[in-house]
Amino acid sequence: MRTSTERPEASTALLTDRYELTMVDAALAAGTANRRSVFELFARRLPGARRYGVVAGTGRLLEAIERFRFGDRELDWLREQEFLRPQTLDWLADYRFSGDIWGYPEGEVFFPGSPLLTVESSFAEGVLLETLALSILNTDSAVATAASRMVHAAAGKPLAEMGSRRTGERSAVAAARAAYIAGFDSTSNLEAGRSYGIPTMGTAAHSFTLLHDSEREAFAAQIAALGTDTTLLVDTYDIEQGVRTAVEVAGPGLGAVRIDSGDLPVVVVQVRELLDELGATNTRITVTNDLDEYTVAALAASPVDGFGVGTSVVTGSGSPSMGMVYKLVARTGDEGEWVPVAKRSAGKASVGGRKSVRRLEDAHGIALAELIFTGDGPGGETEGGEFDGRGREVLAPLVVAGAALPGHTGEAGIAAARARHRRAVAGLPPVAMSLTRGDPAIPTEYRE
Repeated sequence: MRTSTERPEASTALLTDRYELTMVDAALAAGTANRRSVFELFARRLPGARRYGVVAGTGRLLEAIERFRFGDRELDWLREQEFLRPQTLDWLADYRFSGDIWGYPEGEVFFPGSPLLTVESSFAEGVLLETLALSILNTDSAVATAASRMVHAAAGKPLAEMGSRRTGERSAVAAARAAYIAGFDSTSNLEAGRSYGIPTMGTAAHSFTLLHDSEREAFAAQIAALGTDTTLLVDTYDIEQGVRTAVEVAGPGLGAVRIDSGDLPVVVVQVRELLDELGATNTRITVTNDLDEYTVAALAASPVDGFGVGTSVVTGSGSPSMGMVYKLVARTGDEGEWVPVAKRSAGKASVGGRKSVRRLEDAHGIALAELIFTGDGPGGETEGGEFDGRGREVLAPLVVAGAALPGHTGEAGIAAARARHRRAVAGLPPVAMSLTRGDPAIPTEYRE
């Protein structure tokens, strides 16, 4: 089964920041490295105009943790840098994450303060995962959040992710995965198709038309190779003439035309009328051209049959990161008791303590509030009181004693996340779908 865009043997151990290793070095010397600790990954606020966030990247993170190993190549390079003690290098050589991880399962929605990932382990084991977890979840969740807004704006019409040329080559694969979890239907990226089983799409660009002596010859060549159900790009020269030529060459059974320029709300109506006039009543119209959630929403009621989104989705539509942080929130004391700890810096304060989460819902299953309980932590006892029967637990176990639980990785994990996202969004109040700036769709409340 396809599970990763990386070679199975590729180590992820150096996908981190130097200060994580120097903290381990100092903690080992001080005798505090093995203190049982709880780290929490969360976002203090939602960026941009977002009313909710979407968790994405969890499956990729679990795969990356499995490959977080310091092999000979990594250790030799670190040894050459001469900033770690030999004892620390020996410790890194034996590193295997052996703790527990709970989290919001992939595809779930979240809000400010939501503990998206809870890592319980020794301090040294847990602190090493900070950068890896943040780099994956910050970016993938930003893409998924933007994609989710676009899916709602499209009002049921299909969307294709086409942004590979607008981001890094590996980021493109991850972005396609995140967009698909949030409801996109396909991707132009072949590696995403191979690695994750995402449906792929694509036919021709303007260069193919310009290659030929005429638009007619280009259309004829494409139809000869791909059949009449293909999509012809009709705006290389003149859109009206392009549509007429496309139907003349392919016949009224032409699959689709694509428009990549012009005043789309006006052009789409004109093209639909022309296709119907020419007898191509079943020929679909796909639009591209720098779309985002706002232009998709503006076109949703027009005779558009599908959207291709590039730059905006792979860059988070103006919010390329979700601003998540990874903080120590509890550790054991000298007697083995749990001690809540918290950062108190102005504007960057965190809430200490081990936590569990319940999403309060009304009688119809619509979310009312995100309730975060400080106490026994994930899987512990939650005093629901008046909330009993009116909400659901959100955190789920992801890793137990260092072993990832099944169902979160590979194509099966993506399918589950995609279905989970549909259910999660259906349980949000209508204000969550607003594209205007405002408060999160539901409040976050802390309870003891």
